[in-house]
Amino acid sequence: MTAPQRPTPDEIADARGRIAPHFARTPLVRLDLGFPDRQIFLKLETLSPIGAFKLRPALNALLSRDPADLQNGMAVTSSGNMAYGMAWAARLIGVPMVAYMYRGAPQTKIDGVRELGGEVRFVSTATWWDYITDAARPDAPELLINPVTDQAVLAGNGSIGMEIIEDLPDVDVVLTPYGGGSMTTGVASAVKATSDRCRVFAAEDDSAAPVSAALAAGRIVTIETRPSFIKSIGAPSLVPQLWPVARELIDGAIAVSPAQVTDAMRLLFKKAKVVAEGAGAASLAAAISRPDLTGNIVCVISGGNIDAAAYSVVLGGGIPSA
Repeated sequence: MTAPQRPTPDEIADARGRIAPHFARTPLVRLDLGFPDRQIFLKLETLSPIGAFKLRPALNALLSRDPADLQNGMAVTSSGNMAYGMAWAARLIGVPMVAYMYRGAPQTKIDGVRELGGEVRFVSTATWWDYITDAARPDAPELLINPVTDQAVLAGNGSIGMEIIEDLPDVDVVLTPYGGGSMTTGVASAVKATSDRCRVFAAEDDSAAPVSAALAAGRIVTIETRPSFIKSIGAPSLVPQLWPVARELIDGAIAVSPAQVTDAMRLLFKKAKVVAEGAGAASLAAAISRPDLTGNIVCVISGGNIDAAAYSVVLGGGIPSA
């Protein structure tokens, strides 16, 4: 695996140009919560055609490839949204697609991949993690695109940050959910290339918060995790290839509880009629939990693909089972 690098402004601009013809720019909207010293804005990646930001990196990763590299199709390892995005992008360009997923992934994302013509191959969570960290690779002919460390993935995610700066040049804080770290890294690369004032924070589920642990220890550590309904963020550790880049770009991590996340999900529905999955609402939960963060704050609402049964529990005031 080639070590990922901080995507350059030119890489990000090129990525944005590739993906722009295929879906509308997502809006940045103000969420009025009555705070006297801060304004919260939502970057609504939930309005992507697949309901999540992952379509950006998926499209850039495929559209920037030599078609000859895709002659046997492509594959990706994902807990859901990246697989969904890759299935959409693969159908667009007409190549076969395979997703390596674990059985605990949300059914709505599994169904989305299949409905777009993708093949789902289930693996254990340990194998899934080994594929992401490049400790192992599937014995298959498809081109395997890493969902975290691929350079085109990082640049595609950077398009979110570019749009934030264009829409709100005086942004003070950006919060993004941190799963593998590719979105946080891409967004921070774009924002910090333009703004000296803006700070970027990683939002985590405190049931599995490896970024907070790594920042506290000064190195990657393996942590104990608890089961959580929040998917797509949280892991026993960090992807080692990306961490040196991410560490230089982020200004801190904020771990929030499932209770805080479900509060944020209900707030998004009540105030903005936005449906967000747990990971998608983590950035808002983090912003609310930190009154010391002031000024113009952007929360990237990364996705809205949550199973209906789990969402009904949230709207009913509960916390879904893991």
